[in-house]
Amino acid sequence: QVQLVESGGGSVQAGGFLRLSCAASGYTFAMRCMGWFRQAPGKEREAVGSISTSGGTTIYADSVKGRFTISRDNSEKTLSLQMNSLKPEDTAIYYCAASSDGYFCDRRMGAFDYNYWGQGTQVTVSS
Repeated sequence: QVQLVESGGGSVQAGGFLRLSCAASGYTFAMRCMGWFRQAPGKEREAVGSISTSGGTTIYADSVKGRFTISRDNSEKTLSLQMNSLKPEDTAIYYCAASSDGYFCDRRMGAFDYNYWGQGTQVTVSS
């Protein structure tokens, strides 16, 4: 079955950086759109960004644009999220997600666009 496992979360001071990884198994990773989402306490889950099957196209939420970078390694079945210049408002549980296909990845910024989710990893940014 599809399994997504995030890692790399932790605590960091504002201005610092973290790199999250998501290991995928149980499906053809290279044929699915992938996304990163986050959910802060008391808030709805929101999209961080998404990436096309080849990795050639990425889109980001305005709140992270220019600071976060999504990449994927199809040979290793790994999705990554490089987070730089972190802010306290970036504090959340971060989830990776996989869609059911590989079409229109640049339009997939809603949670309803994804069928499979990891368990999440906590990121805490202190001021």
